[in-house]
Amino acid sequence: MITYLLLIISISSIFICYQIAKVRGGNRKLWIIMAAILGPLAIPLAYYATRKPSRND
Repeated sequence: MITYLLLIISISSIFICYQIAKVRGGNRKLWIIMAAILGPLAIPLAYYATRKPSRND
């Protein structure tokens, strides 16, 4: 039972980090790997990581 809970948390973390990286212009593959390794701890790291400057800036 605990294994399924950890699996759900890990998959959720991966999805959330992917979405954050997509919106903020980060490297999606990097944040998928980071979320797989760090789990929920990667979410604030992805959110507070520096944003790539856009071409319009």
